[in-house]
Parts: sequence; C-alpha cells; structure tokens
Amino acid sequence: MGKVTGFMEYERLEEGYKPVPERLKNYKEFVIGLNDEAAIQQAARCMDCGTPFCNSGCPVNNIIPDFNDLVYQGDWKEAIEVLHSTNNFPEFTGRICPAPCEAACTLNVNDDAVGIKSIEHAIIDRAWEHGWVTPQPAKIKTGKKVAVVGSGPAGMAAAQQLARVGHDVTLFEKNDRVGGLLRYGIPDFKMEKTHIDRRVEQLKAEGVTIRTSVLVGDLPKGSKVTNWAKETISPAQLQTDFDAVLLTGGSEQSRDLPVPGRDLDGIYFAMEFLPQQNKVNAGDK
Repeated sequence: MGKVTGFMEYERLEEGYKPVPERLKNYKEFVIGLNDEAAIQQAARCMDCGTPFCNSGCPVNNIIPDFNDLVYQGDWKEAIEVLHSTNNFPEFTGRICPAPCEAACTLNVNDDAVGIKSIEHAIIDRAWEHGWVTPQPAKIKTGKKVAVVGSGPAGMAAAQQLARVGHDVTLFEKNDRVGGLLRYGIPDFKMEKTHIDRRVEQLKAEGVTIRTSVLVGDLPKGSKVTNWAKETISPAQLQTDFDAVLLTGGSEQSRDLPVPGRDLDGIYFAMEFLPQQNKVNAGDK
C-alpha cells in the first residue's frame, strides 16, 4: 500500500489555512486542501501493515489502504469509486469527521499518523471537479414506497441507497432545508452548505422525493428543538401510506454543563444559536 518505504521517507503533511485577515471577511471555509503532489506524498506513507486498524477505526469502514494506494498511483477516478463504496458523502466526513481512523493508524504507535482525512478530502474534491460524481438512478423499480424521517447524513445516505435499488423514497425534514445537523448544527466555516445542496440535487435526480417543513409526530411541550415545520404528519399516517418507515432523526438534546457562570446572561446551547446563525448566513432573516 502506498510506497513500501514511504513512511520512512516522508513526514506527515497538514492541510493549509487561509490568512486570518481573509477569514475575517466571511463565514466560508478556510482550510486549503492538499494539492496533487502533497496528497500523493501523504498517501505514500501508508504502510503495508498486516492488519490495517484504520479500517476498523473508521465508523463507516472506509477501505482506507486501497484508496491511499490508488492516490499514490495517481488513479484518482478509481479512488473515488472505492471511497464511495462505503461512504455516500465523503465531502462531509473529509471536512468534519474527527478522524478516528488516524488515531487507529499503525504509524500512530510511534510516529505521526497518515493524513487519511486530508486524502479523503482531496479525493472527493477532485471527483466533483472532474464530473465523476453523477446521479445513479435505478434501472428497475420495485414498486415499494419508503418514508425516511430526518434528512441529516444518515437520512440522506439511506434515501440514496434505497432509491438506487429501485424503491420510491420520500425524505421528510421538519426544517426548511435538507441537511439536519449538517445544515443547522455545523458552522459554515467548518462546512459550507453548497456541499449539501449539490447532494440534494443528486438525490432528486435519483428519484428521491423531498418534503421539507414537515414534522412527523409531536414535540414535547416547551421543547427547545428547532422546528420550522408548516405541516404535521402522524406516524400512523406514514405507516398507512408507505411500505416501510425509516427513522433517521438526529439528537438535538443539549448536554448541560454544571460549571461556574453557566447561569449568566448570554450563555446558550449551541443548538439554540447555530440554527439561527446558519439561517442568516443562508440569506434568511
């Protein structure tokens, strides 16, 4: 995998950052991804280790040594095929995943881990740039209808996989835009929302019906969960209208911290603040 002696020849390379004065002018991403040469050099560090612990360290079991080797060989198109085989949206994870794969990397025992996350980021950015990410509509329809409740990364991925095998999928979201916590729980400087928007267009092209501003069920009285729904549907109605119902809602239950100053004015939970800020960034009032 990679270059046999690469881990002895090359140091770990980190992604760059835009200058602070430039960052202060907007809320956009400021991380600069690896160029081709840097990504190939980073991939060369992937060892031919007997047990690639990075695979099991990755929550979605990405086939990491394989796409590292393909990048090292310069076969970017095949690399995105391997990456997409386990991960529907590597542009999300390549930006915001805490990279437990790197903590599990064999090199991490006594050296700096392979920059797996930055390589993933490089692969998917090039795939979009070269037009390799395209809709994959089902060739045969099953006639079965599936409701997916919650349009975060789990709901989007589930809807995509179900649609690709031929089911008629409807994706429900209580807020006004698709993305769940990706959309309203992550600041734009960590991940710009255009990445979600183009995946939404791909889902639509694959036959997924998207219904936003629809709440399924009821929220407890006094709930602080963000809810911009204009319509409510009962779970029983979904069971009547669909052959299967998939619940993919994320948790918006905040974890309080009993620390000094917690009761001061101006102290808010992230999910009380971020949805409103991201909405403003999106152009809403």
